[in-house]
Amino acid sequence: MDILKEATVFENAKMSHMSTSDRVVASREAKRLILAINEIYKETKDSTLMDIMKRLTAKKRKIEKRLLGRPNV
Repeated sequence: MDILKEATVFENAKMSHMSTSDRVVASREAKRLILAINEIYKETKDSTLMDIMKRLTAKKRKIEKRLLGRPNV
């Protein structure tokens, strides 16, 4: 399962001091990994895959929160 190795590497990667374009790339990579793992999960219903997807989704949300920035009120 090569996709799980990629997910582990992505999960352990440092996300500090990233440029905006790096954040966009990281967000897209997270989405790609989540969707690929989801396809495997649909067939196997393995709960560890769900846990991996949840952790990746949390990291993706943090990246996207930083991309959006603070709202100007």
